[in-house]
Amino acid sequence: MNYEPIEKPKIDSMTVKPNLADYQAMRGGFDWREIDAQLDWLDGGGLNIAHEVIDRHLKTARRDAVALFFEGKDGASEEYTFGDMSKLTNRFANALTGLGVKKGDRVFTYLDRTPELYIALLGALKCGAIIGPLFSAFGPDAVTDRLQDSGARVLLTNPRLLKTVHEIQPGLPDLERIIIVDRENCGYEFGETEVGYAQMMESASDEFDIVGTDKEDFAIMHYTSGTTGKPKGAAHVHQAIVGHYATAKYVLDLHPEDIYWCTADPGWVTGTSYGIFGPWSNGISQVVYEGPFTAANWYKIIEKYKVTAWYTAPTAIRMLMKAGEKVAGQHDLSSLRYLCSVGEPLNPEAVLWGVKAFGLPFHDNWWQTETGCIQIANYAIQDIKPGSMGRPFPGVTAAILDESCEEELPPGEEGNLALKAGWPSMFRTYWNKDELYRSKFKGQWYITGDRAKMDESGYFWFVGRADDVINTTGHLVGPFEVESALIEHPAVAEAGVIGVPDKLAGEVIKAFISLKDGFIDTPRLRQEIKQFARKKLAALSCPREIEVLPGLPKTRSGKIMRRLLKARELGLPEGDISTLED
Repeated sequence: MNYEPIEKPKIDSMTVKPNLADYQAMRGGFDWREIDAQLDWLDGGGLNIAHEVIDRHLKTARRDAVALFFEGKDGASEEYTFGDMSKLTNRFANALTGLGVKKGDRVFTYLDRTPELYIALLGALKCGAIIGPLFSAFGPDAVTDRLQDSGARVLLTNPRLLKTVHEIQPGLPDLERIIIVDRENCGYEFGETEVGYAQMMESASDEFDIVGTDKEDFAIMHYTSGTTGKPKGAAHVHQAIVGHYATAKYVLDLHPEDIYWCTADPGWVTGTSYGIFGPWSNGISQVVYEGPFTAANWYKIIEKYKVTAWYTAPTAIRMLMKAGEKVAGQHDLSSLRYLCSVGEPLNPEAVLWGVKAFGLPFHDNWWQTETGCIQIANYAIQDIKPGSMGRPFPGVTAAILDESCEEELPPGEEGNLALKAGWPSMFRTYWNKDELYRSKFKGQWYITGDRAKMDESGYFWFVGRADDVINTTGHLVGPFEVESALIEHPAVAEAGVIGVPDKLAGEVIKAFISLKDGFIDTPRLRQEIKQFARKKLAALSCPREIEVLPGLPKTRSGKIMRRLLKARELGLPEGDISTLED
């Protein structure tokens, strides 16, 4: 499929100039130390993410700016300035210190997206702890795996989730304290190892001297799932804030006057890197929404808070597409000036739909839990090539390597996407799995596990995960290309493509789709969709079979779980499904 590049898109209705004024110049002379100089290091040369995110702004006019606009699931709203957040995070740091938490201890959260979650994560960083945010939708096995592996000493949760915590607590010998956030005043009676968040905070001082953390001290770990085995904790250090700050400024194009909304939960790396660290290190006001997803709900948030910069996921965009432009047209969304997407590659149709629905394209970007921050992106000052990951961030070296992961391939050839090691937010290990960590590197290269290609202009194009690529009649077919063609059909809301074993072809392509509202699954419709795909794809890339499902299995970060589709199709073990969306 060939789409015409979208010329440098309109940036805003406020005539805000893009931050990255001259991308090519920065590519030629960028040094991460230039970003280091923009940060506010601790006395003695230490670096602490919470200081960069909150306390550095106490010296500026941003002290009294709203850091957090919170919209609860009941519609109630709260506001917290950077000054408020400084005092509250200090209190939590003091409370943790009073519980005996010391530098290097693991403090995890298992909590809904409320202000206490953000206060706790940053307060824990101030006292030198290593934080680990967990999705509140996790079941007992998922929580157990992560708390056991990390050796977490403290867990922050709420009364609704306590049943799960109590169920698994006997198997968590390292867990010493459970802090309970009771926003609804349930009148819960605390157990022997339990303490109330409100009571802790009430008696704690709002003055705290941040523990002297070094840039290479561990700060946060996010657990990422695999096809087999237990989840693995990608551990990042305080120096990661250098990448968060720079990419939020230059990729998300955040400006002081912006009202920003990242729809990701902090249980996903995007929800911390760009739902906490990146925007707040730039002093940006942001919205946190606790309520459920519907197109109308989301548009109401944008309208109410006059959101200008919006970062969301492809799955959410496709769900908005499913609801249609009519719903969008019922709300005043004129405040929007810049849209970004991450989680899995954004199909070209979704990029173009943004222009239709909002007058703005979505800027896709690529990174991983392991990379810590955005590595490849479509920038505000560059033409967008719909379906492309974009170009590498200044200071990042990306390449396509051959099958041995030793030689770089020329433009146009598909291979292994790799990054030259050494960027600030690169993960430093998998917790308790250092051998597995080392296996991800080949010489100077971090091997991402993604297949991609680069064009003559330096734009990168995602093909698929290395274990997702389909080998049919000796030809390698990336599922993303097939999925993108399928969702261009007006009836298709989502698509997931896998390879199914075949005696003659090795593998044949099977597609799973869900339909937009108003369409009914019939043999005739499936045949029509097949014919539609044949007009856009090479014959060998066309699905042999199409199956319609009510919805496709996705992680909570919005990635379609192709491996789960394949496991269910072939009757294979499903592996770790702890991140599966409910």
